[in-house]
Amino acid sequence: MSGKSGSRRLVSVPQAAEEFGVSSRTVRRYISAGRITGYRFGPRMIRVDLNEIEAMMRPMATAQAGGVK
Repeated sequence: MSGKSGSRRLVSVPQAAEEFGVSSRTVRRYISAGRITGYRFGPRMIRVDLNEIEAMMRPMATAQAGGVK
């Protein structure tokens, strides 16, 4: 891979799962559902782009001040 910013950071499914604290099965489900792109290299090797996974992450809403007592 090149050192350019914006380049793909391809890793295996188990590596991506470990990076984001989810199971490999979750990463595979995201690929099946079309939420992230899987890249196949040969009959069994699948890679995913860490940048793509990071891009789909969204911040959670926080509680409003004075909301819950």
